[in-house]
Amino acid sequence: MTHQPVTHLYRSLLRELRFSSKQPTIKRSPIVVSQVRQLVSSIQSEDQLSRTLMETRDFLRSSRIYGDLLKRYNPLHDMSDDERIRATARRVGLDAPTEYKPPDQ
Repeated sequence: MTHQPVTHLYRSLLRELRFSSKQPTIKRSPIVVSQVRQLVSSIQSEDQLSRTLMETRDFLRSSRIYGDLLKRYNPLHDMSDDERIRATARRVGLDAPTEYKPPDQ
């Protein structure tokens, strides 16, 4: 394990938080960053702090990459059932039939 300065790890963790957030900077809650600051100030040992920051950063990076790969290789992932059926039918060259709706009487 390479020994990186704590400031470098802290900045890389904040960068990963920014990358993994789905909201723009203005709408992002400052609570997460304040919790990270509180975590950093509560740990006394520099080795433990480095390990915690590195593990948190790696977890956020892995989660972000997993989400990107899931979107890339499983495009039907975040669709509703009806959208998924239409997209699957379109993929094999068919149009999904329209659902029958009886006329109101």
